[in-house]
Amino acid sequence: MNSINRRSFIKTSVMGGIAATFTGSFSNIAGIAPVKFDSQLASRVSITTGDNRADIAFRALEPFSKEIRGAISNRRVIIKPNNVSMTIQLAATHVDTLEGVLEFLKSIRKLDNVIIAESSAPGPAIEGFSNFGYLRLAEKYPVKLVDLDNEGSEILYVFDEKDFRPHPVRFSKPLLDPDSYIISVARMKTHDRAVVTLSLKNIIFGAPIKDPGFSWSKDRKAGTRSDKAIVHGSGFRGINYNLFDLAPKLHPHLALIDGFEGMEGNGPNNGTPVDHRVCIASTDWLAADRVGVELMGVDFAKVGYLNYCAQNRTGIADLSKIEVIGERISNHIRPYKLNDNIEKQLIWMKPADLQNGHY
Repeated sequence: MNSINRRSFIKTSVMGGIAATFTGSFSNIAGIAPVKFDSQLASRVSITTGDNRADIAFRALEPFSKEIRGAISNRRVIIKPNNVSMTIQLAATHVDTLEGVLEFLKSIRKLDNVIIAESSAPGPAIEGFSNFGYLRLAEKYPVKLVDLDNEGSEILYVFDEKDFRPHPVRFSKPLLDPDSYIISVARMKTHDRAVVTLSLKNIIFGAPIKDPGFSWSKDRKAGTRSDKAIVHGSGFRGINYNLFDLAPKLHPHLALIDGFEGMEGNGPNNGTPVDHRVCIASTDWLAADRVGVELMGVDFAKVGYLNYCAQNRTGIADLSKIEVIGERISNHIRPYKLNDNIEKQLIWMKPADLQNGHY
């Protein structure tokens, strides 16, 4: 950063688009090579519908059976649910969806080295596992339930829009391990800072760890801290840039998005249910998230981090280059009400007032 003129950096970042001008900058500090997709090739996304969560998850994954089995090979499989809350079921991955994934892995004979792992923002992951019924999965299947806060970390750097400097963050070592095959099992939700939360965001914001004993409750152990807030980048521009910049290193190999009952309005915790009854799966996480945005009736142009990733060819986001398997997108679009603060979130789309030195 010292070799870059700060004023020039600010100007090019906000006027020309941070992603376009400073692609992969902080990732490169950590030695991360950007992932590129051939824009001429189509990505496949499966859409299923039905009245049973486990069933539609299983069927959404079936078209990719051979591809997934080969990609897993001898790697450990990490199933990453989205437990941003440990008490609100609507905000968290449903146990039935996880069971559908486990049954699929069983069907392709890849259930011998699987963990369900999370680092929940409010406190110990085991509390969410217990509250949402995950413990029965460990009794029924040969899987382990793991709190990522206890599994080691590596330092990566993130951007902060207040000072334009890289900040160190402890990220989960298992999620960064090249010998891990990451399955994001996300829930279709709106968000208060990034418009929507789907498969990529589930991985990136579950990856920063916190000290054992940290909690949002009064039982928080003295001196403990969480690194999760740092990744938010101190604002709407910062969060979108960090999601984009971390995507080449922290993305799922397999995306499953549960829209059986989505959340609209003031997500990711305080929204209201949407009876949608859909499920999405793809081995291209960006294509999966792109289709998810479309099914939610959200204008893709409003989702900053996904647009940055599309511009950087971190996956396929052009619907004309996405082969949809199963249900038609047009038959299952259900417009989701966005968060009450959506106009504030969209500041990432607007240039800053550089004439007067204000960001």
